[in-house]
Amino acid sequence: MAGRPAAVFDEIVHAPHRIRICALLSPVDSMEFGTVRDELGVADSVLSKQLKVLVDAGYAQTTKARGESGRARTWLSLTGAGRRAFDGHLEALRELAEVARPEQSVD
Repeated sequence: MAGRPAAVFDEIVHAPHRIRICALLSPVDSMEFGTVRDELGVADSVLSKQLKVLVDAGYAQTTKARGESGRARTWLSLTGAGRRAFDGHLEALRELAEVARPEQSVD
């Protein structure tokens, strides 16, 4: 369909925590590490491990910035490749849903 991303099932994105990370970061320019951690309800180490996979794949990036308190905070964002991978993965899931339940269009 015109305007939709190409459907590509992406095993990097598909893991439960990573798909949720992508979903949180997709609508924003960036989000603070602690906010993502709290939204997922996981420990710092769990988020760091899952984020490393996304960073190594070129799907996410981290930046450090000093806040008002002077303390460095880590910000997370999706790269262009990460946004395309997430969008393509969502499209692949939509196609799977349409095959599984053809009488219930997801459009």
